[in-house]
Amino acid sequence: MKAKIEVMLKPGVFDPQGKVIMNALHHLDYHTVTDVRAAKLFYVELDEKDPAAAKKLLEKMSDELFANPVIENFHIEIVS
Repeated sequence: MKAKIEVMLKPGVFDPQGKVIMNALHHLDYHTVTDVRAAKLFYVELDEKDPAAAKKLLEKMSDELFANPVIENFHIEIVS
């Protein structure tokens, strides 16, 4: 089974990487951009047949390793 895990800073947490990208876009004359938030994307393959069990395992992994639950949220998508 394959899954995608997207990790982003929680709303209200300053995103310095997003700010740098937004400033670069403004320097390139993309002045209509009002905000950029950077994210991390992980692709994970599991030897698991049950989607519910896989999601539970992926949530545990995300809480323990992929994301810092104090400042980041994550979203899991089972893709196959």
